[in-house]
Amino acid sequence: MGLWKVWSFTSRFNSSKRTNTILQHLTMSKHTDAAAEVLLERKGCAGVITLNRPKFLNALNLSMIQQIYPQLKKWEQDPETFLIIMKGAGEKAFCAGGDIRVISENTKTNPKMVQDFFREEYMLNNAIDSCLKPYIALIHGITMGGGVGLSVHGQFRVATEKSLFAMPETAIGLFPDVGGGYFLPRLQGKLGYFLALTGFRLKGRDVYTAGIATHFVDSEKLGMLEDDLLALNSPSKENIADVLETYHTKSKIDQDKSFILEEHMDKINSWFSANTVEEIIENLQQDGSSFALEQLKVPPVRDNAAVNNFVCVF
Repeated sequence: MGLWKVWSFTSRFNSSKRTNTILQHLTMSKHTDAAAEVLLERKGCAGVITLNRPKFLNALNLSMIQQIYPQLKKWEQDPETFLIIMKGAGEKAFCAGGDIRVISENTKTNPKMVQDFFREEYMLNNAIDSCLKPYIALIHGITMGGGVGLSVHGQFRVATEKSLFAMPETAIGLFPDVGGGYFLPRLQGKLGYFLALTGFRLKGRDVYTAGIATHFVDSEKLGMLEDDLLALNSPSKENIADVLETYHTKSKIDQDKSFILEEHMDKINSWFSANTVEEIIENLQQDGSSFALEQLKVPPVRDNAAVNNFVCVF
């Protein structure tokens, strides 16, 4: 075999070996990414956080929080990162809340983990609220409890017709946490009281109308919106807002539909102006309307004192 043929064979062998090594690496990376509970990626001008537990409706656990928080702070200081996007994997949920099953299982066996979860979750909520970079949450699908904490404190919140918002904490004996005492009383009238104490669910454009979301976009355009945001060149907050507003303005889904609670808002404002849960219940009983009585069917809270403290804080 001539020298040239030996070199050619060796070159092809090494090239094939390198190709196989690269393919193995890519396969491993793909497997790792697919298995990761949260994806942290730098794309275009943005840092993109993807909650990656679609089978569990992207429920939030301590490990996810401990990955998101330092990366958020890093991107906040990075001069090449101009915005941060938070989204959920799959079509069903942005984030259905904290992983209640894990928290419940560890309440007695590992109370420190439970304490760490809530402390670090609230630290992350605060970091989102104080983030120096524009923060955009794509709240497509179920957005409840802890998922609300990951979105509502951000500068921009984009809902779709498939968004489903609720604060169900009182039904499990917890006060409306993740900053609920801050953002809920800032909604129109006594709507925040009502959402907090009944766990009432808002869907689609109602999430925007209520003031939970800042923009509303057709779900089929969500991917295009994200691409346009990532393609921005050193964008300012105003540039980002312009892109969001363009998509919001073009959305026609349920544009003329009345807010689901519009006909009840006067009564909600009256019923939930009381200073205690007991007084609110009395107001609902005295009203006696089908809507009022429906609210009384909501599972009772386990600690009225805790919720009454919440009502007083409001």
